[in-house]
Amino acid sequence: MLWEILFVIGLILTLLLITVVDVILKKEKGLVNYCKTFLQDSIFTVVTSLGILRFYLKKKNILVWSEYFRKYFFLKFLIFLLGIGIIFVFAKYILRKLGIVQENEKKRGILGYLSLIISTILFAGGIALAIGSKWFISFFGKLTPEQFIFNFNSPIGGGEDGVMLEIYSTPVLATVALTVLFITIFWPNIKIGLGKKTLISARFYRLIALLIGIISFVYGANYSIKELDLKKVYQAYYSDSSYIKDNYVAPKETELKFPQQKRNLIHFYLESYENSFFDKENGGYGYEGHNLMPELMELSKEGIHFSQNETFGGPNQTYGSSWSVASMVNMSTGLPLKIPMGGNSYGKTGYFLPGATAIGDILQKEGYEQTVMFGADANFGGLTSFFTNHGDYNIFDLEYARNSGLIPKDYKVWWGFEDKKLYQYAKDEMTRLYETGKPFNLTLENADTHFPDGYLEPGTPTPYKSQYANVFLQSQKDVVELVRWIQKQQFYENTTIVLTGDHLSMDKNYFKDFDPSYRRSTFNLILNGDFSNKEMIQMYNREYAPFDYFPTVLAAMGVEIEGNRLGLGTNLASDVKTLVERDGIDTVNQLLGENSDFYNRAFINESKENTAGVKVSERKINN
Repeated sequence: MLWEILFVIGLILTLLLITVVDVILKKEKGLVNYCKTFLQDSIFTVVTSLGILRFYLKKKNILVWSEYFRKYFFLKFLIFLLGIGIIFVFAKYILRKLGIVQENEKKRGILGYLSLIISTILFAGGIALAIGSKWFISFFGKLTPEQFIFNFNSPIGGGEDGVMLEIYSTPVLATVALTVLFITIFWPNIKIGLGKKTLISARFYRLIALLIGIISFVYGANYSIKELDLKKVYQAYYSDSSYIKDNYVAPKETELKFPQQKRNLIHFYLESYENSFFDKENGGYGYEGHNLMPELMELSKEGIHFSQNETFGGPNQTYGSSWSVASMVNMSTGLPLKIPMGGNSYGKTGYFLPGATAIGDILQKEGYEQTVMFGADANFGGLTSFFTNHGDYNIFDLEYARNSGLIPKDYKVWWGFEDKKLYQYAKDEMTRLYETGKPFNLTLENADTHFPDGYLEPGTPTPYKSQYANVFLQSQKDVVELVRWIQKQQFYENTTIVLTGDHLSMDKNYFKDFDPSYRRSTFNLILNGDFSNKEMIQMYNREYAPFDYFPTVLAAMGVEIEGNRLGLGTNLASDVKTLVERDGIDTVNQLLGENSDFYNRAFINESKENTAGVKVSERKINN
């Protein structure tokens, strides 16, 4: 706290010194003028300095009070601030002395002020669109915009703090800095001249500001529309397609025949796990020719995995499936996660697709005990609402671990607690679930492999230069160790394990040198599946989508599905064509991206009761 107080005192004294120099040079008098000068100089100096430092420090976040910043850097920052302020003050003084910048004798009218306000809004808007879009693409990669809009409309508590700091210290800071520079240049009531000769009148000077504002806004808007593909957002709101209605198979109206001895299910969502981490010989891309998932490759020999080629492969990343929450919705309901009409906020009201039927609803009806586990806060993206609405799951997340005394109340690394803790807690939870005597369903998702660069737990070997490569090498090893532990338990004989990469990795830097013709796909593996036609299953050369896992997982549990289709999905263990195989990936993506009145009415409408018949607003906690 002492360093923060000293820094604030030093900052105020530095800004006062800059103001004193400015006042002396202007020869101004009066408290109002002093305060006005202090405000103008302070805003310009601080914002401009932060903007310059952000680009100079690059990845170092200047908004974080690190030990280094407190003890060493803040004095250098104040000296830098003083330098920028003095340069700014003397630049104004010299320009006025040379007669280049001249005071305008006429007072500015209402139209003049209005023109400057409009110019500033247009300039700030254009800069925000251009810089924000560029940052979004550089940080997340080329993503469909519905993910960003979804997260704005859903709970964001529990997200990784670094993302928000990056937003504030990069696009927001850059926009504010440039806007302050624009105001500093164009808002003073001046004209440009040479000696006594006026070259640019005050009115024409304001016209230049307006033209710059218009050009900035047009450029920023055009750049955003083109680079973020915002036409898809328009389609998602204002077009209408009957594709989902025509192809949706309602689980409630489909006969599902469970085996006499119901099988347990463990579904492991693997954050950003791609087949590209295998070596090229096995359908991957590797890192410097190496296989980053050797243990997982060996484990795959014991089960079934579906591929679009004849090596390791996976589903097409279809519309509404490209981030973690969306992938869970796809794989557990057979539906894409679409931008809701009318501003519906997924999860904020306690509802999350109340009209949909998820695998959790089906298993709850069959008497299953269900738990979902995250190292992060399950409120992020509305997951608490989704899993309590659809199966009344026990929620085991960061909040639960803190409240249960498993970790300290203020404990947080990366997204919450690290994966090794998650796996240990998962072992204990699986033991508890087994001891209930009921069939059980455990869903869990890891997070160490989340972008950017992943989280390198202490003691992790680092044989490669890339941190992301090292994180994946260790992560897949830990996952396989957990699976090997499960295989030694009494309940394994009657348990189906499903491992699926949740979506393609968003770590743009790692993939920047990949051949663009290489098709990236997410990993998938089903172990100890109870398919009725195991010998007849076509694993390779299948074109499919994440929502096809919905009926496929049930089939792996020995469930007979009438017609082998549920939701939009197709049981991949059958010979029925998937929607992607039938219609082609381009058609599927285009039609899924369009607005669907049926989707909004049947699945999103909050006035409907959820599948349990009630609104679930509180998480279920184990005792």
